[in-house]
Amino acid sequence: MHGYEIRRRLRDELGQVSNVSFGSLYPALSRLERSGAVQAAEDPGRPGPVSVPMTGSLSGERAAQRGRRSSTGIGRRSRKVYAITDEGRRQFAELLENERAGGADDARSFSLRLAFARYLPPQARLRLLERRRAHLVERLSDARVSAAGAQDRLDTYARALVEHTTESTERDIAWLDRLIEAELRARREGGPGTSPAEDRAPEERALSKSTTSRNEGEST
Repeated sequence: MHGYEIRRRLRDELGQVSNVSFGSLYPALSRLERSGAVQAAEDPGRPGPVSVPMTGSLSGERAAQRGRRSSTGIGRRSRKVYAITDEGRRQFAELLENERAGGADDARSFSLRLAFARYLPPQARLRLLERRRAHLVERLSDARVSAAGAQDRLDTYARALVEHTTESTERDIAWLDRLIEAELRARREGGPGTSPAEDRAPEERALSKSTTSRNEGEST
């Protein structure tokens, strides 16, 4: 796909979870190309003058220019298309399964990994969910202790905010419980040979809506 198509696909499929700007996308594609994770080629089917998006980042705009400049002549531009390589697939799997990638308390990192969880082995998916649940349970416990000790110092609005945060965390834990139960049920019914597409839990189809409401709660 072209760079702008990649950005549109990310935006359409992941929504708020991945709001990628051109200023970060094109330098990232250049790094991936240098590492052998993607290979780029000129698209001969749609040549012509193409405006470079104003990204607010000098490095991003330069990368965009390089990505759209034809290698066969000055002044002629064609759009650069990118394809993942075997090395790119290897790097993707490594990043997705690496339990140290992103902090355990990083909601965005968790949401991105969950969005691609169908590519994980079943046991790795389960670890991802359980690790996030354990973190939220710990955070909920700490929040309750802190709130109990500060009740006398909180006014009505501060208490309401604490209650809202606590309730949001409780809902997230309940949501994870459903995902974990669905994952376990799929493994019991499908066995170890179940394919990623077959053992995706029904609750995962509501990921976009759930992630949006969760992020809004955390932002508040």
